[in-house]
Amino acid sequence: MTPRRGQAPRALTVIPAVGHSGVAGPSTEAAPAVLVLPGGGYAKTADHEAEPVAEWLASLGIHAFVLRYPVAPDRHPAPLAAAKQAMLWIRRGDHGLNLDPSRVGVLGFSAGGHVASTLSVGVSTGDPSLDVAGALPNLSVLCYPVISFVDSVHQGSVDNLAGAGAEPEVLRELSAELHVTPATPPAFLWHTADDHSVPVGHSLAYASALSRAGVPVELHVFPHGVHGIGLASGTAGADQWTGLCAAWLSRMWA
Repeated sequence: MTPRRGQAPRALTVIPAVGHSGVAGPSTEAAPAVLVLPGGGYAKTADHEAEPVAEWLASLGIHAFVLRYPVAPDRHPAPLAAAKQAMLWIRRGDHGLNLDPSRVGVLGFSAGGHVASTLSVGVSTGDPSLDVAGALPNLSVLCYPVISFVDSVHQGSVDNLAGAGAEPEVLRELSAELHVTPATPPAFLWHTADDHSVPVGHSLAYASALSRAGVPVELHVFPHGVHGIGLASGTAGADQWTGLCAAWLSRMWA
């Protein structure tokens, strides 16, 4: 259901940017925005990858929108459709924030990274009102993302989103690395080398596909860190990702 004007889509939390002067409060300038998609293997959406991340983005002068997208028993295209609806609502401006619609990105963790990557490469929902250019982000930040449904798969995500025994063509359709084009937006990715839940090969595959297509990409692989560490406070090495990402965002949106 399309939300009424001024009404946020269901399960979308809005956290306005902090003023660029460093004084707390909504920014008075046209600020960029990021849609935050927590992980959870399409079985849940993890709280520690939601509002805390949005608050960090807001501290950078970025309006943040946290989406708790549908998970199992809902299947594809429900999560992607919710993300596209949220992107269109953000750009439309019904939230009342002073926002630059040409600088709207997406940030996703794990399965949320899969939503973000399929959003970025334009995977179809089958709904012509959602499968439009305005639903695509201008850039993506992918944190230990699920990317492929055909190689080194995270079986829980596959089963929860596509269903057990999904046909090969469905799995290929949901593998973001297979659909990158020169029009895919730039990406910042990070992963840990010893992630045993979602192997680092997922990030490597997407970064390689972007590079082959001539799309700007920045990738950081840290030696250690369990899957699902979010902002990674206290994890040596991986705790650098927020500073590296903030610098990347500043360059991209300069």
